[in-house]
Amino acid sequence: MKFTVKATTLSLAFSSAMVLSTSFVGTAAFAAQTASKVVAADDIEWGYLNPLRGNKSPGAADLWGDRTKNTATGMLVRFNKGFESPPHIHNITYRGIVIEGAMHNDDPSAEKMWMPAVSFWTQPAGENHTTAANGSTNLIYLEIDSGPYLVQPSSKHFDNGERPLNLHKNNMVWLNDGELHDINATGVSSTYLWGNTADMNGSMVKLPAGFKGTIGTQASEFRAVVIAGEVDYQSVEVTSPVSLNAGSYVESTGIFNHQLVNKSQQETIIYIRTNSAYRVFE
Repeated sequence: MKFTVKATTLSLAFSSAMVLSTSFVGTAAFAAQTASKVVAADDIEWGYLNPLRGNKSPGAADLWGDRTKNTATGMLVRFNKGFESPPHIHNITYRGIVIEGAMHNDDPSAEKMWMPAVSFWTQPAGENHTTAANGSTNLIYLEIDSGPYLVQPSSKHFDNGERPLNLHKNNMVWLNDGELHDINATGVSSTYLWGNTADMNGSMVKLPAGFKGTIGTQASEFRAVVIAGEVDYQSVEVTSPVSLNAGSYVESTGIFNHQLVNKSQQETIIYIRTNSAYRVFE
């Protein structure tokens, strides 16, 4: 069963102009056949991770892809306080980032290690585990590289050679604009999570309070999810500012500039999945 997501702005722009310089000069620069999509968190239409269980199942909404098919997918999953799954496995490996609340994901015999917002974990295919939630509200971003996303009994466990990772927010290493050549904005920092920077990979970018700048990309796949905080968003296709808070989603293809303003008094953290380098600049 597929649950649709209502986009605040969904537009396609096609230009016959020559591809502009990959230095991302100018906020209106974009290549032939560029496209973008913006989904505000308030516009998401929710369903259930396991529709057969109804409200006993965690809520779920695909931001991109389709978790019921053989394709990569990014989704939001929310859990009630006190939720704890029975031991189980998945047919595929997934990655999770906590957006709100406190989550635990580990071997069934492990003591609870509650991971707060911005924490990251990986769950290898075939490995027995449980998932639990302890916040008053609990929300995660869950990502797979292939589907469908299935829950299977522990008796079907297998070793696919991968090992799980639980990375608490406090154990993350952030590099700043003086240490990364692709960041040219004061106070911005980044942390690398998975993959190969020459291919598909995942990272997070931290934008300080008061930030006003641009994330420039020329990737054939660029996907971003607001993990913490909020920003006002504009682009060549979104000419009036759109407020994006935690759980909101943006994607683009081709040379594209995403203009962001953090008007709040707290930092904003954005997760980025992409297959090419991107730049952050003022």
